Amino acid sequence: MHPETRLALHHVRAADLRAEADAYRLAAAAGRPRRLRTRLGRTLVDLGLRLATTPRTPALAP
Repeated sequence: MHPETRLALHHVRAADLRAEADAYRLAAAAGRPRRLRTRLGRTLVDLGLRLATTPRTPALAP
């Protein structure tokens, strides 16, 4: 492979990696709604556990 071609490919790949890193940084800095998501998830799990473990009353026999 010609050295100039290799250098051009290197520059293109480096630019792609820089753009990908910038996009990642922007996404990470945008803030994560994890606090609400975590609370909702825990609430749903708690509700599911309560529903699964509720004591069932036996049916009354006449």
